[in-house]
Amino acid sequence: MQWPPPWRRSPLVSATPPPGPTTGLLRPRRVSEAGDSSTEGARTGHSHYVTPAESAMERRSQPFPSLRPASPTNAPAHGRGSDCTAKEPPLANVCRQNYGAAQDPVEPAGRRSASHVTGSSLGKAEVACGRRWRWAELVANSSWSPAGRATEMKVKMLSRNPDNYVRETKLDLQRVPRNYDPALHPFEVPREYVRALNATKLERVFAKPFLASLDGHRDGVNCLAKHPENLATVLSGACDGEVRIWNLTQRNCIRTIQAHEGFVRGICTRFCGTSFFTVGDDKTVKQWKMDGPGYGDEEEPLHTILGKTVYTGIDHHWKEAVFATCGQQVDIWDEQRTNPICSMTWGFDSISSVKFNPIETFLLGSCASDRNIVLYDMRQATPLKKVILDMRTNTICWNPMEAFIFTAANEDYNLYTFDMRALDTPVMVHMDHVSAVLDVDYSPTGKEFVSASFDKSIRIFPVDKSRSREVYHTKRMQHVICVKWTSDSKYIMCGSDEMNIRLWKANASEKLGVLTSREKAAKDYNQKLKEKFQHYPHIKRIARHRHLPKSIYSQIQEQRIMKEARRRKEVNRIKHSKPGSVPIVSEKKKHVVAVVK
Repeated sequence: MQWPPPWRRSPLVSATPPPGPTTGLLRPRRVSEAGDSSTEGARTGHSHYVTPAESAMERRSQPFPSLRPASPTNAPAHGRGSDCTAKEPPLANVCRQNYGAAQDPVEPAGRRSASHVTGSSLGKAEVACGRRWRWAELVANSSWSPAGRATEMKVKMLSRNPDNYVRETKLDLQRVPRNYDPALHPFEVPREYVRALNATKLERVFAKPFLASLDGHRDGVNCLAKHPENLATVLSGACDGEVRIWNLTQRNCIRTIQAHEGFVRGICTRFCGTSFFTVGDDKTVKQWKMDGPGYGDEEEPLHTILGKTVYTGIDHHWKEAVFATCGQQVDIWDEQRTNPICSMTWGFDSISSVKFNPIETFLLGSCASDRNIVLYDMRQATPLKKVILDMRTNTICWNPMEAFIFTAANEDYNLYTFDMRALDTPVMVHMDHVSAVLDVDYSPTGKEFVSASFDKSIRIFPVDKSRSREVYHTKRMQHVICVKWTSDSKYIMCGSDEMNIRLWKANASEKLGVLTSREKAAKDYNQKLKEKFQHYPHIKRIARHRHLPKSIYSQIQEQRIMKEARRRKEVNRIKHSKPGSVPIVSEKKKHVVAVVK
């Protein structure tokens, strides 16, 4: 078999070598050359020489070899009488079939490329290669160049800069690239909703707020006080005149004092924590050391002040050696004197509670049995203003973060948050209790407060919400007289009639102890999810549901019916009266009678 085959031989080679020395290449003659030439060498089929210039021109003129296997139909044999030039297909079709695009190789004038796809088989080849044609049309500039036979392609380089994902130091946070395009995350909201729903359910599953019960008193607990510097120390006063000091870490009593005869009406600690003061029904004010007496020493107070009337409350200044008592009047005392510095009164009824402002320390407020809340300025030794409510206020508490805000616990089952600059309208009315509210105390953050009620429960209210976010109760707990929020904002203490002090978690489902970094991250993530989906009906229903004692639940239903009846009566009165004759009063202003300055 001769190589190259006859149909691949170039028509550019002359039959005889050019004159001159034979420096070319020796190769056999082609059939086409033999048919065209009439020389003796052509007839005999002898080899001839090709010069380098002819060889280069031949290479440039030849098309790229076909990748398809040769077949008898595609490549007819010479010598059977077949005419090659008559059966040559169009040049553009052959090039498109072989290389994906029409090409026009450079040829001498009067010559055509020797392609041997017959006319009968050309249609079959075009149909078979139609898929290759379509692919070739999509790929731009992918055909072979007839001159240089070079391939042109588009290359997309991958570039990765280590500065985008490598930390500079091991203390830096890991850089996590993420595309926040919503189109790439179509199921992000449904996935987060399911996570928020599960987090809300787990919060209710792990809601176990009760921690401990401190028992030891022989009568109901009437008052509580916190140590200003030690979180684990708590003081309590009972109705039998006994004062106990508790260690919350060990959950036991570390000291017992028989302070008064009769009730312990009030107890407070000095701002430095070295001593504390108590008042009782025996008309005395006593100062005690925080540390117990030495071995063999008797328990005696540091100072004793005998008053003329019964003292019902006491509170100490936040920065100075001054304290205030209340009874028939408000008295300001110096610790080194047995007579009050000044006495302030406004009205003739007894005063049940007095509290110093923790920020503006020269201001103090009191509440009296004649339904008044009176504000005093210690620098002027005179009352500033007072607000009169529908019913009596039992106690007040100042916001530790906002100097002008205080909350009053009232007998009408509500709590009222006032701004002392505008007492005519309360900032917020907090409604959820079903009996008189006896005590209130703020969280150190100033964002929440806890209330104790005669309905045997305590509730936690956000400052800016009218409804409570949490309610705590037990089967044994009776009327709650006093309540305190610890200084680390994590625990709540309450004292009740059945002689127990109970310790609760401020967040019912909070995990106690040291949390790992992953637990903290999961906690924060779940909290944000619950805040994001808190208004969805299913999540909202689960989050706000609380089990209540039957007595409280039935009273809530009864009060709801009564409130609806009052509202319906008011609407009917306005409907059947002359327009403008019946004023419309908001819920906030209904309970304020007057403001006196």
